[in-house]
Amino acid sequence: MSSKKPNILVIEDVPSLAATYAAFLARESVDVHIATTGQEAIAFMERNPVAAAIVDVHLPDMSGLEILRKARALGSPTHFIVITTEGSIKLAVEAMRDGAFDFIVKPLSRERLVVTVKNALDHRRLSDRLAEVAEDGREGAPGRFIGQSLAMQAVYRILRSAAPTNATVFITGESGVGKELCAEALHKLSKRRDGPFIALNCAAIPKDLMESEIFGHVKGAFTGASGDRKGAALQADGGTLFLDEVAEMDLGLQSKLLRFLQEKTVQRVGEDTLRRADARIVCATNRDPMAEVSAGRFREDLFYRLHVVPVEMPSLRDREGDVLLLAQHFLKVFSEEDGKSFKGFSPDAETALLAYAWPGNIRQLQNVVRSVVVLNDAEAVTADMLPRSLLPSPLLPNSSWRGGVPTEAPPAAAAAPRAPVAAAAPAFAAIRPLEDVIRETIEHAIDACAGSIPRAAAALQVSPSTIYRRVEAWRPGGVSN
Repeated sequence: MSSKKPNILVIEDVPSLAATYAAFLARESVDVHIATTGQEAIAFMERNPVAAAIVDVHLPDMSGLEILRKARALGSPTHFIVITTEGSIKLAVEAMRDGAFDFIVKPLSRERLVVTVKNALDHRRLSDRLAEVAEDGREGAPGRFIGQSLAMQAVYRILRSAAPTNATVFITGESGVGKELCAEALHKLSKRRDGPFIALNCAAIPKDLMESEIFGHVKGAFTGASGDRKGAALQADGGTLFLDEVAEMDLGLQSKLLRFLQEKTVQRVGEDTLRRADARIVCATNRDPMAEVSAGRFREDLFYRLHVVPVEMPSLRDREGDVLLLAQHFLKVFSEEDGKSFKGFSPDAETALLAYAWPGNIRQLQNVVRSVVVLNDAEAVTADMLPRSLLPSPLLPNSSWRGGVPTEAPPAAAAAPRAPVAAAAPAFAAIRPLEDVIRETIEHAIDACAGSIPRAAAALQVSPSTIYRRVEAWRPGGVSN
């Protein structure tokens, strides 16, 4: 990545104001340039990359909107910050519709300009990073993965880097995030792709049978051993052995797994002979492996032998818009299987899917879509077809939303008896002014977004300028809305 400072272009026909804006930005890590006309600004942008431009709405030869439109026609990715007077806010809003990043009302403070420019540069860097990710991910998701979120792109890069090697891979993540899918993708990308892929869920096998399942046994080795069994390690020879929920394995068997990893040999139960088994090991757990080591439930030497290439699978709630891609995929598959007419999701259903926390991750989403297809038939899935537990209060009457998990309110018949009218006074006194609630909500959103007003605005579904104006009004000496 280039270390060159980003270019900031100030487009202002009043020399004293242009110099003031440049002075405001003098201490920042940017190169500031000044243009006094629209033609001069366009000519500069044709010759130089400009990260952000501060443009006055009214200029001698053209308006700020014309400059913005001409820059867009040139394919310039410049983030425009429009400077306007109180009487020209309508024009500034029009500029926002045309793609301006933000606008500031005169007179403006140094802090206001610097914060806005920094936000524009942060947004530009994020846009550039997304473009890089899109370019890196042009081959598409590996294996049977579905999703293009940044969190999953990081997983794809690790898999593509680790796959050609024989390094052991340790996958962590909540239940239902697709850890076995991750192991399958790794196998398909590896040089062992033509060999077997053997998956074993250590949590689903009784402890007294686990050794036999992994390493095999000979006939008569124990009661019920009516014949020889190769075991998963020998079956995976030349391929990949995936041990899911490996933290469920008891300590005695962990020592035998460690020996297998070190020596690449297997001794079946009831047999003295050592057999070679060249299998790549991929393991997974939904627990915190270091916590298991600290608690003495997982051997430390085995952990470090397995934890060569760590892959952390993100939860579905951390995968941005992937929930809709996955839901659409499941809808298509299940609709074709059951002969249903579904083509997609209505906007209210998409809103509900995106708002829900998905504690059961992809497995839960798959079950929800399967249930919808079984119980309904239409061209689009609507919110009222979704399970009631998924719907937040704006979409479901008589419900509440606690900690990201919706719960229905008690039915009217179960409600407490109505209190006397005189008792309503304390409840009325508890009502807070709307402006106080708005301010608290905005300040909480800004804190939660690490001070980024554009991100806070996106989360609140309002314009950044709405937040800026309110913040300015709340400052001492500010003008209230």
